Amino acid sequence: MKIPEIVEKMTRICNTAVHAAQEENRRKGIPNVYVLNGTIVWQLPDGSVTTKRPDALLAPTPNDAAGRPTT
Repeated sequence: MKIPEIVEKMTRICNTAVHAAQEENRRKGIPNVYVLNGTIVWQLPDGSVTTKRPDALLAPTPNDAAGRPTT
């Protein structure tokens, strides 16, 4: 396999994984976050887009820096 073919295949695999993760977030009611022209925006599960951080993401979570639940 040549380098351009490998890059194309890897890009396809990565795009598929990203789209699956975005869809899973929508099903779970989790906003997807993007940066558009240097501005952070959230796409809410209903499809609307906002520059205001969703309230559900404002509260701190009881996890450590590695994402493990703390006791």
